[in-house]
Amino acid sequence: MLIDTYGRVATDLRVSLTDRCNLRCTYCMPEEGLQWLAKPDLLTDDEIVRLIGIAVTSLGIEEVRFTGGEPLLRPGLVGIVERVTALEPRPVTSLTTNGIGLKRTAAALKEAGLDRVNVSLDTLRPDVFKTLTRRDRHGDVLDGLRAAQDAGLTPVKVNTVLMPGLNADEAPDLLAWSMEHGYELRFIEQMPLDAQHGWKREGMVTAGDILTALRTRFDLIPEGAEERGSAPAERWLVNGGPYRVGVIASVTRPFCAACDRTRLTADGQVRTCLFATEETDLRGALRSGAPDEEIARLWRQAMWGKKAGAGLDDPSFVQPDRPMSAIGG
Repeated sequence: MLIDTYGRVATDLRVSLTDRCNLRCTYCMPEEGLQWLAKPDLLTDDEIVRLIGIAVTSLGIEEVRFTGGEPLLRPGLVGIVERVTALEPRPVTSLTTNGIGLKRTAAALKEAGLDRVNVSLDTLRPDVFKTLTRRDRHGDVLDGLRAAQDAGLTPVKVNTVLMPGLNADEAPDLLAWSMEHGYELRFIEQMPLDAQHGWKREGMVTAGDILTALRTRFDLIPEGAEERGSAPAERWLVNGGPYRVGVIASVTRPFCAACDRTRLTADGQVRTCLFATEETDLRGALRSGAPDEEIARLWRQAMWGKKAGAGLDDPSFVQPDRPMSAIGG
C-alpha cells in the first residue's frame, strides 16, 4: 500500500513514457522545443513493465495511465500495454494523448488491452489550433478521436485548456460538439507547468469563468461529492442528463485532500505530485540490481513524505523546475 502521513492511499499510477512531443503547445513548452532526455536516461520497456508490476502486485495500484510528453511516440507502446494488462490483478489502463497518432494505433491499442483514452483538444477552429500548438494538425486529432471511438476505447474523454484571447470563447461550442459526437468533455484550468515559467494566476480562465460561459446555453446540475470520489474533475449533468461535463480546477478549487495518485517519470523517478520539488530515483535502484522488495520500500518511503497540497493559489507557490512534458500530465 502507498499511504502518506495524511491518510491518503495511492491507487492510481501515472506513467510518463517519453518526454518528447510532436506539438509545441504554448502552455507547455517553447517553440524550439526542449532538451530531450538522452536515450540511456529513459527507462527501457522491460524496466517500465517491471516497475508497474511492482506497483500493481505489491503496492495496491489499481489504475495505470500512460502519459508523456506524447506517449504515442514511444516505439514499444503497444507491447508495454499488452504486458501491463496481462498482470494479475489486472489494472484498469488508459492513455492521455494529443491524438495525432491515434488513427493508426487505436485498434492495436484496444487489441493489446487498453481500456480508454483521453485526448487533448483545445479548440474547434483549425487556425486557433495552429496558434496554440504551433503545428497544423487539427484534422489529425479529429481523425484520432473518431478512430478511438470506433475501436471501442470508450468513454473517449476530451481534455480542453482555455486561454484568454485565443479560445476562451469556445466553451459552449466545445460542449455542444462533444455531446453530438459522444465524447466526454473536461475543461482543465491552465496550470503552471510551462518551461518558460510564463504562467500568471491573474491571466487564466478559471472554473468559474467556464461554468458561467456554459450556463449561457446549458442547464448544469452539480453531480455531487459522493459521485466524484477521488476523481480530479467536478462534474455537472447537462440539461438534466445523461451527458456530463467536467471541470478540473487545480488552481481555484484544489482537490489535494482526496488525491490518490503517484507518478513515474520517463527517466524512472517517483513524483508524489505534478508540483513536487523532490523526486525519488527508482531507475538507479533497478540498474544496481535491487530486488523488487527494495524498490517497493523506496516507493512507499517516497509516498509517505507526500505534501498536504500544491498550494497553486498561494503567492508563495514555487513552480517546479521540470515542465509537464518531462513528468507526465
